[in-house]
Amino acid sequence: MSSKVISQPGVYRRNPVARWLAADTMAGIKRQRMLLGYLFIAPTIIGLLVFVIGPMLGSFGLSFYKWNIFRPPEFIGLDNFERLAGDTRVFVSFRNTFILVVMTVVMLESLALALALAVYRMANKAFATFLRTAYFLPVLLSGASVAVTLGYLFNKDFGVINYYLGFLGIDNIPWLTSSDVVLFTIALTTVWRNLGFTFIIYLGGLSSMPGEVLEAAEVDGATGWRKFYRVILPLLSPTILFAVVTDVIKMLQFFDEPFIMTRGGPGDSSRTVVMMMYESGFGNLDFGYGSAIALLLFAVIMIVTGIQFYLSRRWVFYG
Repeated sequence: MSSKVISQPGVYRRNPVARWLAADTMAGIKRQRMLLGYLFIAPTIIGLLVFVIGPMLGSFGLSFYKWNIFRPPEFIGLDNFERLAGDTRVFVSFRNTFILVVMTVVMLESLALALALAVYRMANKAFATFLRTAYFLPVLLSGASVAVTLGYLFNKDFGVINYYLGFLGIDNIPWLTSSDVVLFTIALTTVWRNLGFTFIIYLGGLSSMPGEVLEAAEVDGATGWRKFYRVILPLLSPTILFAVVTDVIKMLQFFDEPFIMTRGGPGDSSRTVVMMMYESGFGNLDFGYGSAIALLLFAVIMIVTGIQFYLSRRWVFYG
């Protein structure tokens, strides 16, 4: 509202909200801005309440019940968690998930940082722009389409990857049918799809580094590996922390690639925690047990994230 409107208190005499907003000129403007700010963030808050916090609270409550949709929920207390403690398949799925997280995050961070450094130092800006677009393009694809396509490429019998490896004298590798290789195959697929996002994060971090610090380091004789280790990495450490935390949280929720490419096989060698949640809830219609698995995964994500932030105090430089 403008000061002209605020200067006409008679218009708001019968409206307490308008009277509160137009109490006096400066205070009224501050209140109007505050209200406008709340209106702008209201859609986000409503979305979080409806689609995030609400389902989380519902899942927490449902974990104490036995429910299969067709019958009313039956309160069973901690039975779902006792069953969870003795379910070896759940612990196998957590082991597979952690192995995938380690392989994927290590490859993601190292490759994304190397590519970001290469593009950042590139003199040809047009070619650098092309590479940024090319690296980020897979991020726009759905996980299902990527999993289906690479599933065919990794096929043991007619996949194009084994076809070209055959020219090098390498026998057909059972990328998706061997318990020794399948997790690495899924990790490669996931890295290819998500590399562009982490690459953009690192490229943004490199672009925001103060140029005068880098120039001063070069004047002092810091070049090559020494400059990277002593100057660039400390300046980039907050960006590395953000990339690692977001990638770990994302990869702890593996679902698309293992579900579409292997259905958790062979056996349970590529079954992840989210797959166990899906199968318990939508496969076996045991939504209470699926909710218990979801709560355990939520607790694990919180613990892992807390450990990362605790350890970051020793290596992240915010200067």
